[in-house]
Amino acid sequence: MSSRPAPSVLARYARELGWRAYAIPVLLVITIWVLVDVFTAPADPGETGAAGQATETTATESEDETASESNDDEGRSGPNPADDPDQQLPLNQLPPGGPYTEQGEGTFRTVGTPGMTAGEGEDMVVRFVVEVEDGVDTAGSGGDDALSAMIDATLSNPKGWTNDRAFRFEHVGPDDNPDMRIQLTSVGTTREVCGGLDLEMETSCHIRIDGVSRVVLNESRWVRGAAPFNGDLGSYRQYLVNHEVGHGLGYAAHEACGGEGELAPIMMQQTLSLNNAELHSINPDEVYPDEPTTCLYNPWPYPRPAVL
Repeated sequence: MSSRPAPSVLARYARELGWRAYAIPVLLVITIWVLVDVFTAPADPGETGAAGQATETTATESEDETASESNDDEGRSGPNPADDPDQQLPLNQLPPGGPYTEQGEGTFRTVGTPGMTAGEGEDMVVRFVVEVEDGVDTAGSGGDDALSAMIDATLSNPKGWTNDRAFRFEHVGPDDNPDMRIQLTSVGTTREVCGGLDLEMETSCHIRIDGVSRVVLNESRWVRGAAPFNGDLGSYRQYLVNHEVGHGLGYAAHEACGGEGELAPIMMQQTLSLNNAELHSINPDEVYPDEPTTCLYNPWPYPRPAVL
């Protein structure tokens, strides 16, 4: 009896698996085809990452925008005061600026922190307090403490009165027997105290009552400044303090401009003008000659101290 040949491996595989023997190779081929397609297909331009076309396009657009903005900036220039028409203010007019108090309550509050001392005081020691009239709001210029700190800094500056070894300033409390009161006052109170009810311009003053000096700083000037200072409000405030305190130190007389283009003396009435002839026209009885010499504004008694 002849034996039948043994079935091949493939035959046995097909007989054991049935239809699956044909399905598995087909699925394997399909899987390989899908994988090949995924890894070899070109990327979508709209989803390209850092190395693709879309990133390059975005970078180009960004560069174009930056260049455009740069060109716009190069084509614009800031405001130049030289291009404005001459807007010379009348001598009696305040510069434009923030609001100020027309009439306060006539009473005062002490502000700031005592403790500042400056100068040698070989001839005079000035013990001062800083006060603000009730009804005057200093928030627009930094608040009460900022006002006091600015006055302290001005009086202790080596370009100020303490450059003269004769003077010393001590900021004290209201109960420490001050002999000078530096007061920020409303327009109405300033006119009443300084005797300027009929004066058609805002000024400040120094007066002495019962042995106590009062440096009366007109709030309208503190807020607005003065035209001769060309908008330099900080320098004007320093000038205002130094000028009126100077009267309290005994410098009662005003002083004329000493030369064309020179710094103005601290005791010149720089609030009103830097020109001798203009100041002469306001009050011919003052020290100013009727000639057109004009100084530069200056907030300091000693603007060029030998030692700083």
